Amino acid sequence: MTRMTVPQGAALSIGAVLGTGVIALPALAAETAGPASLVAWLALIALSVPLATTFAALGARYPDSGGVSTYVRRAFGPRAAAVVGWCFYFAIPAGAPAAAMFAGAYVSAAVGGGKSTTLITGALLIAFVTATNAGGLRISGRLQFGLAALLVALLLTATLTALPHARLDNLQPFAPHGWLAIGPAAALLVWGFAGWEAVTHLAADFRHPARDLPRATVIAVAVVGLLYFAIAAASVLVLGAAAGTSDAPLAELLAIGVGGEVRVLAAGAALLLTIGAMNAYFAGGAKLGAALGRDGALPTWFARGSEAGTVPRRSLSVIAGLSTVSLGAVAVTDADPRPSVLLTTGCFAMVYVLGMAAALRLLPRGTWSHRTATVALVAVVALLLLTGRYMVGALAIAAAALIYDARYAGRDAAASALSSRK
Repeated sequence: MTRMTVPQGAALSIGAVLGTGVIALPALAAETAGPASLVAWLALIALSVPLATTFAALGARYPDSGGVSTYVRRAFGPRAAAVVGWCFYFAIPAGAPAAAMFAGAYVSAAVGGGKSTTLITGALLIAFVTATNAGGLRISGRLQFGLAALLVALLLTATLTALPHARLDNLQPFAPHGWLAIGPAAALLVWGFAGWEAVTHLAADFRHPARDLPRATVIAVAVVGLLYFAIAAASVLVLGAAAGTSDAPLAELLAIGVGGEVRVLAAGAALLLTIGAMNAYFAGGAKLGAALGRDGALPTWFARGSEAGTVPRRSLSVIAGLSTVSLGAVAVTDADPRPSVLLTTGCFAMVYVLGMAAALRLLPRGTWSHRTATVALVAVVALLLLTGRYMVGALAIAAAALIYDARYAGRDAAASALSSRK
């Protein structure tokens, strides 16, 4: 039976959080608030600490492949758990094609081929992360560790080699759009700090969850916070006013520091970041789907692979299939992938709110973990309000989960229990 190590768990969290946003977010934040956007970065890094540590405390206390769904089930019952599980599970095939196409667009800009190159790259990325996860934790965990090492090396290289070109004059004026612009900049950056929940679905796959998951989370929070702020600070100090107009400030920093074609560098960085994020979410989502089948929130056919150390290939195949269908729909309709991104964001906002509310019920009162859960709940409620009308898709998925629960959950749970006794 394959078990996950602390470095592999940390790598999964790093990959899930350090998505493609690291390429574009520094520019968007700088455009919104100028050098004062660095304050927004520090605020989001600080807020990610209670969110990540709360998920780690829950995972250590209740290691199960259901992740956030399991915590909500314990706190509020099976219907709320079904809502959380469905929102997380079905958000993945909605968001994965958008992320894959984001990377594909960078590849297309580097090598040509337009929309065809973008779609082919997206399809290959989906196939690749599906194949690695079908091989089990031994393969996907090692891949994620290698990707995390490459990403850390890439981001450190971009920062350290570009810093000799930094100028403190680029910090003036510090708040060209006013201090209130820090708020909108922070709202943009929220999406770059999503992903701390992904590894909770793999908590039971650690050798010693109560010890290993918190350690992996501490490592991931430190690495992600350091790298995000380093890139943001280098973008402002080195690029100056151009930081707010650059399509890929990370690639600009690499070009200044080590040389090379900006578009090729951006494509390489986008591929590494996208593979890391997709691999983490496919791994966690596949485990969640199996747990939902085990608990009756999805058909029992999904349940195989819910046990620790096993591979949930049926659940994985559904995620891969739906992701491919979503990508095909984009190809046929020539639709903008942005609605998929916004649907995914709304789904995760609901997952976070219910997850933190569950933490307040489950974690011992008076402990540091309970206090951090309180802070995290306030933060994610603010995130929910920022999501606004894009919660409509999440509410539709939640309604579908409740309808399924009312009609089929009892029958499926009984069938799963009977199957497990056999």
